Amino acid sequence: MEYGIQKKTDLPFDKVDEILRNALIYVGFGIITEIDIQKTFKEKLQIQYERFQILGACNPHLANQALGIEREVAMFLPCNVIFWENDDLSVTISAIDAQKQLGFTKNRGLLEIGKEVNTLLSKAIEMI
Repeated sequence: MEYGIQKKTDLPFDKVDEILRNALIYVGFGIITEIDIQKTFKEKLQIQYERFQILGACNPHLANQALGIEREVAMFLPCNVIFWENDDLSVTISAIDAQKQLGFTKNRGLLEIGKEVNTLLSKAIEMI
């Protein structure tokens, strides 16, 4: 995968959920949105799906800096961090590569913020 940060772990899904949330908070992110794909697909599509979460993570300090440079960057907020349970009960965690995502803007200031976001997201994921 060339557009994100990814890690696989043998920890149980619920433990990954707990550790990931705490790790994101530790590196300065808050969780501002959550989507439970399994629940949503069951309710809306009446299908079974593996355990799969999307967390919309936001670092208010960096988001404020980015919005100060270019308001339209809000289309890229929040940073999605996702994790799902595999058939073997391992869990895959992925986060967007913010620098690549912000590359669309061609703005050096935003690219630097993206680099910092990547450092923090990588640090959080490595805590798992």
